[in-house]
Amino acid sequence: MYRAPVDEIAFTLKHVTGFAADLDAGRFGDLSDDLVDAILGEAGRFAAEEIAPLAKIGDEKGAVLKDGAVTTPTGWADLYRRWCEGGWNGLSAPEEFGGQGLPTLLAVAALEMWNSGSMAFAIGPTLTIGAIEALDKHATPELQATYLEKLVSGQWMGTMNLTEPQAGSDLNALKARAEPAGDGTYRIFGQKIFITYGEHDFTDNIVHLVLARLADAPAGTKGLSLFLVPKFLVNDDGTPGARNDVFCASIEHKLGIHASPTCTMIYGDGRFGETPGAVGWLIGEENRGLACMFTMMNNARLAVGMQGVGVAEAATQRAMAYAAERRQGRAPEAAGPGMSPIIEHPDVRRTLLTMKAMTQMARAITYCCAHAIDMARIADGAAATSWQARADILTPMAKAFSTDIGVEVASLGVQVHGGMGYIEETGAAALYRDARIAPIYEGTNGIQAIDLVMRKLPLQGGAAIDGFLAGLREDHKAIAAIGDAGLGMTADKIASALDDLEAATAFLIEAVGAGRIEAALAGATPYLRLFALTIGTVFNARAVAGNENPGHALLVRFMAENLLGETAVLKRRVTEGADSLQAAADTLLGA
Repeated sequence: MYRAPVDEIAFTLKHVTGFAADLDAGRFGDLSDDLVDAILGEAGRFAAEEIAPLAKIGDEKGAVLKDGAVTTPTGWADLYRRWCEGGWNGLSAPEEFGGQGLPTLLAVAALEMWNSGSMAFAIGPTLTIGAIEALDKHATPELQATYLEKLVSGQWMGTMNLTEPQAGSDLNALKARAEPAGDGTYRIFGQKIFITYGEHDFTDNIVHLVLARLADAPAGTKGLSLFLVPKFLVNDDGTPGARNDVFCASIEHKLGIHASPTCTMIYGDGRFGETPGAVGWLIGEENRGLACMFTMMNNARLAVGMQGVGVAEAATQRAMAYAAERRQGRAPEAAGPGMSPIIEHPDVRRTLLTMKAMTQMARAITYCCAHAIDMARIADGAAATSWQARADILTPMAKAFSTDIGVEVASLGVQVHGGMGYIEETGAAALYRDARIAPIYEGTNGIQAIDLVMRKLPLQGGAAIDGFLAGLREDHKAIAAIGDAGLGMTADKIASALDDLEAATAFLIEAVGAGRIEAALAGATPYLRLFALTIGTVFNARAVAGNENPGHALLVRFMAENLLGETAVLKRRVTEGADSLQAAADTLLGA
């Protein structure tokens, strides 16, 4: 059974990111160290004692659609009610709408624990939190007054509607259309697929954020507008009124996250309402919807990264518990007679430490991304710009690396269980199945790598990445100055990884600048992993100084001496792999 690693999470939050110094300096008002610990402790209790026990029934029973209504597994709607009563939905939401206004970093730490408890449960409230941010930044005061308080409290939930049958990652192909109604509202028509919690029994209203195209809109993504479309229209007194012309036509039968209803939504076919067309309200400006939606998508990308961390942590705990109990063979230094617990075998230990180290790398990257978002929000001028650039650079790695790690660690967890890992009753397979969606949605990990290379490296004319790399070199100096402290060859390994990262970065910047885009894109995915392995180790290593945590130092040494050597190979894939890729590409087409 999952137990929230509150001490590890608190250490990462405070010391890996530098948040402890921010608290001491009063940068987040009267938020104290003790209050942070209390929030993390209660979040861990809720995840372990209330969410995790319902994960199995959620996986086995799943969500069910009947007569247009979705029913979630037994106990899930009541779990959601308790979640809302605990105030978790509004942890980082604006105080003026009933939220607690706490830092994103604290919300992200809690989100890790929700996802360890059940990824299928946590993803629903996650999208509501993203909708809150989009409305807070872009909606009119009238829409905010009608919807935000109920979304913040969790009384209503929100969704994100982008994907259509012919338009997955390429939003240029979206066909959903919007027509002005002449009264300040619009009528929305079209079909959206893969809509998470598009229909459910948690709340009495669902607020859909929908990308659609006006008739006179420019082609491509520059012609998309964002609309708020509620399941029920809202009466003057704030209660749900008439049914809007939107409904769930089907739910998907998926590899994992079975209890999360993944819906096909139909807008404007005349099933509900006096006239066809779902009533919607414009968010932001016409033809500027993608900019509004990206507020929600960037929030969601970090949140999906937390899914990777959460599943990886749960898989690691499950594998370690099994390895401590399962006896097979005799370990080389076994003290007593009989078979040894498999955790005493060196190869199993290596596997378990790999799982733990990779999970902590991903945790460090995602938490540091959240910290940068918070600092950009509270800083001014050049400092705010610098923090925002840091958040922009970290976001694709927070999403892609962490979700890749979620899959890799869950797969290793199945391996540690051996044959029993392939059997559903152990729960190892369920974590593996759940994890597999995270590298796909909210922008596939390949798209995250492209974003890193094509959009983030050129930020500020290259000054942002130069500053980031210079900061890593300063971190390395501090790490090297620590001395041994159980770190072994960590400083030397980090120095080599930084050399690899700088060489790969220079190659990609030169390739993009020279117009060799295909060569740059061919190396994007290995570059993202190279970057993430390096900073995942550096971020953790810099927390060793001044902290009495020998276990963390030993884990950092394992990262550096066992995992960081991969950067040399990744650098060669970035700088030398494009020609062979292009040469072999014809074999894919049968030429």
